[in-house]
Amino acid sequence: MPQDTPSINRIAVKNPRTGKVDYHITPPSRLEVESRCLQLRSAQTEWASAPLSDRIGVMLKWADSVQKHRKDLTRAEAADTGRWRLSNESPDGVIWGIRGWCDHAEEIIDNALNVGQSTTMPDAKLAQQLVPYPLLGVISPWNFPLMLSSIDVIPALIAGSAAIIKPSEVTPRFIEPILESIAEVPELEKVLTYVQGPGETGQAIIDNVDIVCFTGSIPTGRKVAEACAKNFIPAFLELGGKDPVIVTETADIERATDAVLRGSVYATGQICFSIERVYVDKKIHDVFVDQLVQKSDQLALNSEDIHSGHLGPLIFDKQAEIIDRQLEDATAKGAVIRTGGKSNTIDGGKYVRPTVVTGVNHQMALMQEETFGPVMPVMAYSNIDEAVALANDTEFGLSAAVIAGDENEAMEIGRRIDAGGVSLMDTTLTGAILRDAEKTSFNLSGLGGSRMGPASILRFFRKKALIINPTPPARMQDLHEIG
Repeated sequence: MPQDTPSINRIAVKNPRTGKVDYHITPPSRLEVESRCLQLRSAQTEWASAPLSDRIGVMLKWADSVQKHRKDLTRAEAADTGRWRLSNESPDGVIWGIRGWCDHAEEIIDNALNVGQSTTMPDAKLAQQLVPYPLLGVISPWNFPLMLSSIDVIPALIAGSAAIIKPSEVTPRFIEPILESIAEVPELEKVLTYVQGPGETGQAIIDNVDIVCFTGSIPTGRKVAEACAKNFIPAFLELGGKDPVIVTETADIERATDAVLRGSVYATGQICFSIERVYVDKKIHDVFVDQLVQKSDQLALNSEDIHSGHLGPLIFDKQAEIIDRQLEDATAKGAVIRTGGKSNTIDGGKYVRPTVVTGVNHQMALMQEETFGPVMPVMAYSNIDEAVALANDTEFGLSAAVIAGDENEAMEIGRRIDAGGVSLMDTTLTGAILRDAEKTSFNLSGLGGSRMGPASILRFFRKKALIINPTPPARMQDLHEIG
């Protein structure tokens, strides 16, 4: 373990609308992280031994407290992300998540405990015990700072785990008001905390917890996975995406362009399941592109007023460099920017207009690397086999979409795409499965079980089988050698 030293250097935080540093955080030392983890572990024993109904009651109190701090959370996230509407919806997402899991937890856990007679040893009876991992560590990203810091924590707490969360140092302002909401629920404050800091703080967490959830990039996710493997603890990773959409010849073009535009530029494209590759049947390609360009040009930036416009600034200004580099590479190789283009600096903030690019191919970085911005590269295909091959020609496999003439056609194509969640007749429908269905990532887009559906809560349990033999045990004296 590295020698511990106090944190003396504050970390500067930029305002994405102004580009100026107007906030600082001070990371805890490694010993401080270790001390907090020990405190959480100590309290977790009582938390886990309490009836599920008691934990649910505490979580519902937290939902009420988050509601009380809703305005402060909104203002903090708006300052972190440069957008208002999504920031205003974020506390509601946490409240909805808490209450929803509280409504479903008992049924999910009861079903997991439903074990009876053995099918391999008919005389044996089986019982299942679920033992929560004592301490969860969460390392969450900057694009949806509040919601993504809580999405794994809520089911883990209900399961009986304690949790320590390190959000991204790029968007840390919401930590203060969320900690205030936790402090108003003393039973919860004993088993839940947030810390702020860079990657070193995350490493300190990994070295002091029993299970890790990480959301972020593939390179960082690989480091997290390696650190967890070294410590022999499970890791659940939700990583990058390069989500394709296939639009067939039979698709309604009006519907398809609406879905593709929203799926690509929602949250300024800074969302893991944003549409980043658009494959359109060559028979409708030109008409589709014309409509997509027309609709893109109708959208406005929120640079003049955070309460207006459709697209906010890039939260992490390094994304502007990635987007600009990908567009430069594409145009150098023959692609054409039909509308939008490279990033612009407006009053210190980095903005990218909805950008439609044609003449693209898979030799371009724009079609291979994650963009994380409002860029729509459109590529024509000749037949469905080619479209599916193109969609699957990627190191990613987080999500995808198909828009066809009807649901059956879309379903047939969707079943052939290698991705964890496939939206049909629309894009970005992943939120619909939160408590109902499970998905796992393909290729490098993730590792571990589903964070959605029943598995979302059950993954925080170690599963113990209790095996009962109600009959007299076999006697060794009766087990004669044969042959």
